[in-house]
Amino acid sequence: MFDFKYYTPTKVVFGKNTEAKVADLIKEFGGTKVLVHYGGGSVVRSGLLKRVTDTLDAAGISYVELGGAVPNPHLGLVYEGIELCKKENVDFLLAVGGGSAIDSAKAIGYGVANEGDVWDFYDYKRQAEGCLPLGVILTIAATGSEMSDSSVITKEEGLVKRGYSSDFSRARFAIMNPELTMTLPDYQTACGCTDIMMHTMERYFTNGGNMEITDALAEGLLRTVKKNAVILRDDPQNYDARAEVMWAGSLAHNGLTGCGNDGGDWMTHKLEHELGGLYDVAHGAGLAAIWGSWARYVYKDCLPRFKKFAINVLDVEDTGSDEEIALRGIEAMEDFYRSINMPTNLRELGVEPTEEELVDMAHKCAVGVGGEMGSAKVLNEEAMLAIYRASI
Repeated sequence: MFDFKYYTPTKVVFGKNTEAKVADLIKEFGGTKVLVHYGGGSVVRSGLLKRVTDTLDAAGISYVELGGAVPNPHLGLVYEGIELCKKENVDFLLAVGGGSAIDSAKAIGYGVANEGDVWDFYDYKRQAEGCLPLGVILTIAATGSEMSDSSVITKEEGLVKRGYSSDFSRARFAIMNPELTMTLPDYQTACGCTDIMMHTMERYFTNGGNMEITDALAEGLLRTVKKNAVILRDDPQNYDARAEVMWAGSLAHNGLTGCGNDGGDWMTHKLEHELGGLYDVAHGAGLAAIWGSWARYVYKDCLPRFKKFAINVLDVEDTGSDEEIALRGIEAMEDFYRSINMPTNLRELGVEPTEEELVDMAHKCAVGVGGEMGSAKVLNEEAMLAIYRASI
């Protein structure tokens, strides 16, 4: 195992009707003028946004609103939010929604608290020295951004999707009411479950340091999400299953399942980022579409982990060679994706890149990771292109 730092300062308020506590939490963390940042129709149609603003009005908390956050949130809206916050002297951000609204709010917070172009942080040109404080009312269990240090933004010019991580952006509080996820389309719920599992799997498939307790936590989380994803496929209004998945989403990406290892592999995410930037696909679906091709490319270099994953997470029988067990595990994972109507290749995802586009994605991916990256297996641009080709 390796030494590690575990830092999760977010105050979690979990359960039914917890959104009613938002004003008290904003005051607790010093907010006096709030930017309420959200996506679009669902928080409005459900009445959630009005309940939130009514609560702020009743508490005497001033606020301005900025909607429009979209999946693969755009840099242009981040710039708009930065200017609005500066104009209105906003001192606290409230993201109402899922990962898109939260990630966009984090980027806005960086832009307000630091001079210069906020894209510099996502383009790895410099490091942030602060972030406007942030609170979250979560409506989608997926990205784990409500407790993580990371955010992902898409720059419209050149369709470049990049992530940036800093403890400055960790939310002060996260309100998590599983009932708020019950209006999600089935596809979005399945995408969320896929993303949650992938956040854990990225940390699991490593060649650098492992702890028995961390592995046990990761494997238990994966089994729990896998089980409850199927329950929600058949019974979308199941509160207990919603609660299990929502809490798993936070635990999967707050650092817990990576304690003691080398930080994880993350190449499936990096490969998907280029898909999301170019085709604007749902993140979870993109991850499912690329994972099998990545796994078959790298598994021989990380064979003990793939074998353990197959047996402990997917109930593959411990018979045959290690390689046979690992391959059956990859197949079992793809079978699970299909069972919740997730794609297992790019055609099933609904995109058919040209060779030129594959080459371009591989190049952008390599640039984005500084040339090469990976823990299960270090991948260079040639390897990235091979995985993209195999995923068609």
